[in-house]
Amino acid sequence: MTKKIIFTAVLLGGMLAGCINKEQTKTEENMKQELNITQEWDKVFPLSEKVNHKKVTFMTQYGLTLAADLYMPKDAKGKLAAIAVSGPFGAVKEQCSGLYAMKMAERGFVALAFDPSYTGESSGEPRRTASPDINTEDFMSAVDFLAKQENVDAERIGIIGICGWGGIALNAAAADTRIKATVASTMYDMTRVSGNDYNDAFDIEEARHKNRDILAKQRLTDPMAMAGGVLDTVPPQAPQFVHDYYDYYKTPRGYHARSGNSNDGWRIIGTQAYANSRFLYYINEIRSAVLVMHGAEAHSRYFGEDAYHYMVEGKAEGYKFVGEPNPNPENKELLIIPGASHCDLYDGGYEELKGKGQPKNLIPWDKLAEFFMENLK
Repeated sequence: MTKKIIFTAVLLGGMLAGCINKEQTKTEENMKQELNITQEWDKVFPLSEKVNHKKVTFMTQYGLTLAADLYMPKDAKGKLAAIAVSGPFGAVKEQCSGLYAMKMAERGFVALAFDPSYTGESSGEPRRTASPDINTEDFMSAVDFLAKQENVDAERIGIIGICGWGGIALNAAAADTRIKATVASTMYDMTRVSGNDYNDAFDIEEARHKNRDILAKQRLTDPMAMAGGVLDTVPPQAPQFVHDYYDYYKTPRGYHARSGNSNDGWRIIGTQAYANSRFLYYINEIRSAVLVMHGAEAHSRYFGEDAYHYMVEGKAEGYKFVGEPNPNPENKELLIIPGASHCDLYDGGYEELKGKGQPKNLIPWDKLAEFFMENLK
C-alpha cells in the first residue's frame, strides 16, 4: 500500500470518526431527559458571596440525566482545577455535598455537586434505587462533564465522596485514571455494611442468607415499599450516631424535602445489589492521590481506617482478600480529626442541637484545598 493510500485511509477514518462523534452528541442531547429542576436557592446553607452558582445537567452512560449545582469562584480566569462532589448515601446536593462544593469554589476550584441517579432532581425510575456500578458511573460521568467545560483543565480533576459516597469515590478512583485526587470524608463502605451490618456483626453465612431470603420475598410482595429514612422519634437508648443522624436530617440544620434520609428513605429492595458486592477490591492499585478523612469519635471510623490500610498495604481488618501493597503509597493520607463525630464532618458540627450555638468548624477546608492544589497541579 502506498503512502498516499495510507494517508487517504487515515483521513477518511478521521472524518468518519468526526461524523460518529457529532451523531453521538446529537443522540445524547436527544436522549437527555427534561427534569423538573428548582431554580431558586433551596440549600440548607447560605450562598457564599465569593462564588457564582448555576444549575446544570449531564448524562451518564446508562442513559440517565443527572441534576447538579456548579459552583465557580468569582472573577476566576483561565482553566481551573475541578472537583466533583456527592454524598452522603441517601442525601441530596442541597445538603452537605453542596456545602463541600461551595467551600472548594471559594478556594479557587470549579466544583460540581450532583444528585446521584434515581435520587433528588436527577432522573431514574423507580425512585430511591441504588447500584454499585451505576453509582460509580455517576462519579465518572461527573468527571466527563467537568472535563468538557471551557474553564476547566481536564488534566486536573478530583472528586470528594461523603459518607457512603466516600466508598464509591474510592471505587471510582480505582476505575478511572482521569481522577487525579480523591477525598473520602467520614466514609462508609456501603457494600460491607449492607452485607455484614455495623462492625461486621452479621458477617456469617446464615445471617446473609436470611437477609437475602427476606429481600427475595419482598420483590414479590411489594417491590415499591420504602424502608424509611432517619427515625422521626429516636428512643433515648438508641446509639449516639442515631441521635446525630436525627439532628442533621430531621431538624432545620440539614432537613431537605427531596432527601431520602430526611423522609422515606430507600426502597427496601433498592440497595439489594450492594449487600452482595464488595467494590473496593482494587483500591490498593490506585496510583493517584487519596485523602481519607474521619472523625475520631465517629461510629464509622473503622470503614475509613480499614479502607486506608487496605489501599496502602493490600490487607486490612475486615477485608478477607489480600492484595499487593500500593505502588504509590506516598500520596495516600489518613486524617483523623480529634473530637469529631460522623455527622460533624457533614457541616462542621455545632455546639448545640439543631444547628444552634457556636459552629465547631471541624471540617479542615484549607487542608482539603491544599491537598487538591498539591495533587491537581
